[in-house]
Amino acid sequence: MAVTGVDDNSQPAEVVTQDATAEVESGFAGFGLPESLLEALERCGYQQPSPIQAAAIPELMLGRDLLGQAQTGTGKTAAFALPLLARIDLDARQPQVLVLAPTRELAIQVSEAFQRYAACTRGLHVLALYGGSDFRDQIQKLRRGVQVVVGTPGRVMDHMRQGTLDVSGLHALVLDEADEMLRMGFIDDVQWVLEQLPTQRQVVLFSATMPPEIKRICQQHLQDPAEVIIRTQKADASRIRQRHILLPHHQKLGALLRVLEAHGPGGVIIFARTKAVTVTVAEALDAEGMACAVLNGDVPQSLRERTVERLKQGKVDVLVATDVAARGLDVDRIGLVINYDAPFDSEAYVHRIGRTGRAGREGDAILFLSHRERRLLHSLERAVGSAIEAMEVPSDAEINQQRLDNLQQQLNDLLEQPVPQERQQEVALMEEIIQRLSRETEATPEQLALAALRLAQGDQPLLVVPQPQQAPRQGRQGERGERRQGRPNSSMERFRVEVGWRDRIKPGHLVGAIANETGLDGRQIGKITIFDDHSTVDLPQGMPPQLMQSLQRVRVMQKELQISRLDAA
Repeated sequence: MAVTGVDDNSQPAEVVTQDATAEVESGFAGFGLPESLLEALERCGYQQPSPIQAAAIPELMLGRDLLGQAQTGTGKTAAFALPLLARIDLDARQPQVLVLAPTRELAIQVSEAFQRYAACTRGLHVLALYGGSDFRDQIQKLRRGVQVVVGTPGRVMDHMRQGTLDVSGLHALVLDEADEMLRMGFIDDVQWVLEQLPTQRQVVLFSATMPPEIKRICQQHLQDPAEVIIRTQKADASRIRQRHILLPHHQKLGALLRVLEAHGPGGVIIFARTKAVTVTVAEALDAEGMACAVLNGDVPQSLRERTVERLKQGKVDVLVATDVAARGLDVDRIGLVINYDAPFDSEAYVHRIGRTGRAGREGDAILFLSHRERRLLHSLERAVGSAIEAMEVPSDAEINQQRLDNLQQQLNDLLEQPVPQERQQEVALMEEIIQRLSRETEATPEQLALAALRLAQGDQPLLVVPQPQQAPRQGRQGERGERRQGRPNSSMERFRVEVGWRDRIKPGHLVGAIANETGLDGRQIGKITIFDDHSTVDLPQGMPPQLMQSLQRVRVMQKELQISRLDAA
């Protein structure tokens, strides 16, 4: 730890820097925290403070202002929450600590952290204030008395202007992720809040970066602050394996499906730039039977909270989100982050990949880039201090191996699970069937197990069926490709349908849809050729007009076939 002093100008008076990989010898007990907080930390499983906690807690316990520069995932919430909770007057039922956060998700996360740390402190109440939740309910809780308020700038300002949030007894303000508040246009709101607070108060500011506007706030509102800078070493970044895939825009959805197929167990977050893209991607994943959910600005707050909770519980495996909606999201089981759309800047990229590989865990991050976006790669590599290696879209062999691994793991998990009481009679009957089959057929246990697996798999192929080569691309080149296919069999007629590779269509999808609607046997459906934006299919000559009209409206992968006769001449 290095300490340097500066003269009496507008710069911080003391700088404390700490290496993010340094070992901390003393535990939390050495900070002078109350026993109730230490007991809560023990329940949370906290044993040793992180570098930022070791550097910040002693300064904040002294009542000093503090400027902290650290990325998410370094333990900064506990770094400011613990010392501020230690100085709360439990007899005073009015706000004493105010935390401003840029998003509702982060406000909820920080308030939940305060509540965990205060779990053993009787009479301490925490309230989160954010838009999208009932304003009157927030007023009632404020009137009942809370000591800690965590909120977004806009909702905090609303309560202050209406007089429902009394800040006269406030002795500490925390600005969490100040650079993000600047990026989202909240900096004037933050200034206004600061100007309404008591003159004597402790100000704590945390930011991943220090743009000029944030430095200006520090100069205006922080008095003789300690500065804590956590330098993240490359060893920390190496916990996240970063890779990129170069591909045309129209192939992204297909590549995404293959990446998810090849990914092992664990949660996934997919980042998209716009709300419309999150919906499109989620609908595609849902059509493939994946447990997915959307998190964007149009999702009501109550549903957002339920979605995050379902993600934590494993009821949702894939979350498709915009940057703002996922700000502050911290879920242990996230093993993979996919940048479906390239981020606007390097800070957004660092934030995105930081959703995985947290608190010492390993994670994966995959970035989709078009050839036009390739120039972004070097700036992103500079931001993370490491190379983002190239990778190919997972092959059929990789996907098949993952499917086999998943099946083996499922069987292993089932073997280790005890049979529930309500199903023990069923299992006993199954055992009786197996024993009877073994006696009557002299089948080996391996043969019986294989038969059971085949029965469970049904008609669904276990392995990926190799797909035909993609035909020439759309436009005139595609039309020439159609001609090169040759004429259909003399008993067949060629038709065009308005779905193709970009709609994630496979031959089996078309066979199933046409067979279900026409009553044709699958073997009566002839050659299928799939192009980028359409496909051709050979059907028996003389198809009735009524049947063709009904096929017009048949939907495959959410799109109508719009079938029409194709002149093969």
